[in-house]
Formats: sequence, structure tokens, C-alpha cells
Amino acid sequence: MSTSNPPVSQTRSFSTVFFIELWERFGYYGMQALIVFYMVQRLGFDDTRANLVWGAASALIYVAPAIGGWVGDRILGTRRTMLTGAVILSSGYALITLPTENVNFLFLALGVIVVGNGLFKPNAGNLVRKIYDGNDAKIDSAFTIYYMAVNIGSTFSMLLTPLIKDYVNKVYANEFGWHAAFGVCCLGLLVGLVNYYFMRASMAHIGSEPDQRPFNVKRFAMVLAAGAVCVLVSTIILQHQDIARAFVWTAGAAMLGIFGYLIANSHRDERAGLIAALVLTIQTIFFFIFYQQMSTSLSLFALRNVDWNQNLFGMTLFTWLPAQYQALNPIWVMLLSPVLAWIYTRAGNRGKDLPIAGKFALGFAMVTAGFFVYGLAGSYADAAGKTSSWVMIWGYGLYSLGELLVSGLGLAMIARYVPARMGGFMMGAYYVGVGISQYLGGIVANYAAVPQDITDPLQSLPIYTALFTRLGYAGIVCTLIAIAVLPLMKRLSTQHSEHAASAANAAAG
Repeated sequence: MSTSNPPVSQTRSFSTVFFIELWERFGYYGMQALIVFYMVQRLGFDDTRANLVWGAASALIYVAPAIGGWVGDRILGTRRTMLTGAVILSSGYALITLPTENVNFLFLALGVIVVGNGLFKPNAGNLVRKIYDGNDAKIDSAFTIYYMAVNIGSTFSMLLTPLIKDYVNKVYANEFGWHAAFGVCCLGLLVGLVNYYFMRASMAHIGSEPDQRPFNVKRFAMVLAAGAVCVLVSTIILQHQDIARAFVWTAGAAMLGIFGYLIANSHRDERAGLIAALVLTIQTIFFFIFYQQMSTSLSLFALRNVDWNQNLFGMTLFTWLPAQYQALNPIWVMLLSPVLAWIYTRAGNRGKDLPIAGKFALGFAMVTAGFFVYGLAGSYADAAGKTSSWVMIWGYGLYSLGELLVSGLGLAMIARYVPARMGGFMMGAYYVGVGISQYLGGIVANYAAVPQDITDPLQSLPIYTALFTRLGYAGIVCTLIAIAVLPLMKRLSTQHSEHAASAANAAAG
């Protein structure tokens, strides 16, 4: 590691994580763009079952990092665990590629994806934290740019996989297009692994303590064996909704127990930061209930009640595929991320950075506005019950700005407030909270579940707009709560900063 030019070294290390995250998200969001449509259109699920299965799968995908973070911190090392997760994820996407419509096989593939994501996700984020450890302003900026990696990968895959699915189905007059599209997700992650191999030297000095030890085959085999068990358990959970529901509530209790235990047993000077992290994590849970609508109720709304022709001044510019509307989210995030990163860095240099709790409150206000735009879709519908694509564009724009202010800073919040020795584990606990909200989001989406015997857009339109309007009102409540806790968050943040300054002075002295 060069000591003469640390910023260049940090940039190179960050770029390595950035690119593998980009390709990993290419695979994940390419799959997400199609999965609910696949269950409804190909496997014959009704809306309710598709929403709940994907909600349960999403919950497992986000809960698993609680274990993966611990594996990275204590067993294999942060860097090695991230790479192991990437390989397992590519295997999961490869399984969906196989041309079978067996429902249990789909559940098995999702179980493999759960385990792979659990090992990859918290450790990739923790590596970013380790690169910029000790510089709050750079951490906020780095995680905002890192979040852009998610959206670069997801934009291309969400636009590409629906096209591949339709093209292959038309050319070969069969349903293999679904599996060809899932195969592209696998290929993307393999490209990411090859790219990491050539850039691996920049990460040699970054990782947790086990990364510095010689590779332990026995520990690695134990992790793989435990992963196989988790795949089996995940498959069973996805097959039985009662078990899925019980699992989610158990995970919620475990998350609160983790925070409670760590707060109670931490050093007195560390508690303010941990309490602040808990408050913001709870707010994030509420945000992701809104977020889950993107792949459930909003996707099915696009399928049934949106005019896919993108019109401007009476001219048709192009035509969307229903699954491609999800790409509006990462497109907006890519446009807004550099602007916000610049604002955060500039404000931080001037000592005027908006507190992270204030950013959360502003984010909820933007999400609220976005769902009210969706709720007004009926006002822009034609006689056939189809609303304008512009409703989707502007609704996603507001929603995506809110996402950047809340979800985009979720990992930065953990990096800022949680002691370094708990980093991977607490990022895992954060993802447990996200997982809970994914399942709750599936339940919320079912308030707009359209019965299979309803095919008239004029009948389905008011079902969707009623849900979106209710979510707008719920967003107002979340915004007011976020504003109400600002004084508490300011006090906790001040205490945390004073402790960090004292610790730094003690280390320097």
C-alpha cells in the first residue's frame, strides 16, 4: 500500500468494490424486474400469491446478511466472504436459467440467491466503510456514489432482461425467453468476478482480521455446509406462507434483541451512536415498505393500467415494456446521486452538512409526494383506463430522490454511528430490518391485488390508485414522525461526535 498518495489508493480500492457491486446488482435487479411477472404470467400465480412469495423471498434476501456480516467479521474475512457470496449468487441465477416451470425448483433457486446475497451484501458495504474509516463527510459521499453503482447495474439489467425475454420468445415461439433473460443475470455476475480478479491487488490491505490469516479450508467447508442448510430452510419457508410470516416476526424480534443487547453491553460512550442507529433503522423499515411496491403493486399497475407508449406533444417517442418501468428508479438515482454527493461534500467542507436524520425526514417527504402522483393517475387516464407514462416518470423521480435520502444513506448511517468492531454484524442487523419491511411491503401490495377474473383496466385502475393514495397519507405520517425525532437525533449525534473526538485525541496523545 502506498503511503505517499493515500487518496489515490482509496479511490482505486473503492473502484474495485464499486464494480463488483455494479455487476452483482445487474444480476439481482435483472431478476427482480421479471420475477413477479414470471410468477403471474408464466406460472399462473394470482397477484396475492406472487406478492407474498416475492415479499418472503425479499425478506430472506435481506435478513441473510445478518449472518453474512458475522461470517465476514469472525470466520472467513470480509473480503473472502464477499467473493464467496458472489460465486453462490451466480449459481442461483444459473439455476433459474434452466428451462423448467417447476415451482419448487424456482423456490430452490431463490434459496441459493438468499444465501449468496447474505454473504455478499454486508461485506461489500463493510469494505467501503473500511476504506474511508474515520472521515464522516467522505463516508456519506462514498456511500452515495456506491449507491450509484447499484443503480448503474440495475438500470441496464432492468432495460435489457425484458427485451431479451420478449425477443427470444418471438424468435423461437416458446417461453424460453424467461430463462434466457435470467441467464444474462448470471453472466453479468461472472463478468464482475473476472473484473475483481484483475483489480484484486488494490484490496489486499482492506478487510477484517481473518482476511490477513492464511486461507482455512476447514472453516470454508463449514460455511458452505451451513449455507446448504440455509438453502433448504429458505426453500421450505417460501413454500409455506405461515412459516414465512412466523419467520419474519421472529427476525424482527431478533433485530430488536441485537440492538438491545449491544446497547446494553456497549461502553457508555458508544451508546448514543447505537441508539441513533436504531432510530434510523426503524425509519428505514418504514421506507422499504414503500420501496417494495416497485416490484409488486407498481409493476402490476404498469402491466394493466399504463399506456406503454411514451408520448410528447402528441408524438410517440418509443414504447416501454411493462417490466422496464422499474428502470426509472435507477435512472433517476444515477442522475441525482452525483448532485447529492457534491452537495454533501461541499456542505461538509463548510461545516454546514444537513444532519443524517434531517435527510431522512426530507426523504420521506419526497416519497410521500411520489405516491400522491401515482394516486392521481386516474385523472390522466384515457377512456380505456390507461394512464400516461409521464405519471410513472415523475412519480419515480420523486420517489427516487426520497430513496437516495433514506436508503442511500442507510449504510452510511451504520458506518457513522456504529463502532468499527461491530461493523459487519450491525450492517447485517440493518438488513434484517430491511427484510422485515420487504415482507410487510408484499402484504401492503395485496391491498391492490386484482382478482384473476378482472381484466378490464377500468375496473383495476381505482384499485391501484386507492392504494397509492393511502400510501401517500402514510408517508405524511412517517414524515411528521421523522421531524419529531430530530431534536433527539441531534442530541445523540452530538454525544457520539464528542466521544469520537475524545477517542481520537486519546489515541493521538
